[in-house]
Amino acid sequence: MANSFSKEEIVAFDQLLEGFEDQEVLSRNVSKYTTDSTTMARTNDVIWRPQPYISQSYDGLDQTANFGDYTQLSVPATIGFIKSVPWVMDSLELCDALQEKRLGSSAKQKLASDINIAIMNVASLQGTLVVPVATAAGDYDDVALCDSLMNEQGVVPFDRYLALSSRDYNGMASNLVGTARSFGNNKSDKAYERSYVGMVASFDTYKLDYANRIAAAGGGATNIDTQAAAGNYYVPRGTSTASTGEVSNVDNRYQTITVDNSVGVAAGDAFTIVGVEAVHHITKASTGQLKTFRVISVPSSTTLVISPPIISAQGGTDAELQYQNCIVTPDASADFDWLNSAAANINPFWQKDALEILPGRLAVPTDAGAAVMRGTTSNGIEIVMQKQYNILTSKTFFRVDTHFGVVNKQPEMSGILLFGQT
Repeated sequence: MANSFSKEEIVAFDQLLEGFEDQEVLSRNVSKYTTDSTTMARTNDVIWRPQPYISQSYDGLDQTANFGDYTQLSVPATIGFIKSVPWVMDSLELCDALQEKRLGSSAKQKLASDINIAIMNVASLQGTLVVPVATAAGDYDDVALCDSLMNEQGVVPFDRYLALSSRDYNGMASNLVGTARSFGNNKSDKAYERSYVGMVASFDTYKLDYANRIAAAGGGATNIDTQAAAGNYYVPRGTSTASTGEVSNVDNRYQTITVDNSVGVAAGDAFTIVGVEAVHHITKASTGQLKTFRVISVPSSTTLVISPPIISAQGGTDAELQYQNCIVTPDASADFDWLNSAAANINPFWQKDALEILPGRLAVPTDAGAAVMRGTTSNGIEIVMQKQYNILTSKTFFRVDTHFGVVNKQPEMSGILLFGQT
């Protein structure tokens, strides 16, 4: 009984859960996938999640030549985050119940922040739709560019979200005040009184108190051979077969390409390639706009790992036609154009189904001497609080834990908005 929770602590834990939900700003706006904890433990907390099919259609009544296999793509999702806030209080400190409550509130704030940051990192580092704007944040047109980019490439026109850094969000609010200001105008009143933006150009907008930064691209003149013979196009595969005959899934979000040089190039850099235009993912018609890419890693002086892969249908396979994302005008030396020309805050935007959070579960024993309370938020995130008293030191140990994973299932349905780019 020495380690049982008091009524005050139980109430404080309930309040912690309620407040936790209020602070899960980003996790409320991504999809969720619940896993079986036993299965996940047996697979090292990795599960392969399917990407959406893209169908092909053909003209005419006779379809004899058009019956082909569908290639189902999937991506690995890992429940790899274990976040914990521990603290200790002695018997004198426990006399101040308010102090204990404050510590619990601080734990809630930190864990909610950890989850939001994990989602923001995945969206910021793996989103491949890139919108560079030359000016500071200021008007509707900036966000409308993100909307246009998604529409042109066939991203579904609902459940879209944009998270702006505080300065960029407030710059947007300032525009609402300056251009739409009138007494009784609800939109401009909220912008003036609360720096509130709300829905803009089909995006629900949110303010980040912390935003990732992107450095100015350090790469110089870089080019790539986009002719079919050079092999710098990608053929999607659902599985691969090892020399031993073992079949395993393939992560088709990335491709290794060969370039003339990778000097100064860094992970996170964004770029376009001359002659490589984006297509609508359903119709396969060219958008007339260059396809945007991100650098994932730099393996050598002449290779880059990029996302998304260049699926240009230059190989002519069914899988390429199904998942084609660009049209290439072949060039033996196509130039890169680096989009992150200046250091800036990263403002991620995404469609809800692109990002997924996977709640995990910690198998904390309830009969090992410590008191344990569990609670689950409406988003499926489990919070575990433990308490144990040490008679030798007259100190009570507390900890609050959560376990989860985040995956970007479709980098071409998420991206970044950058301001101040020249």
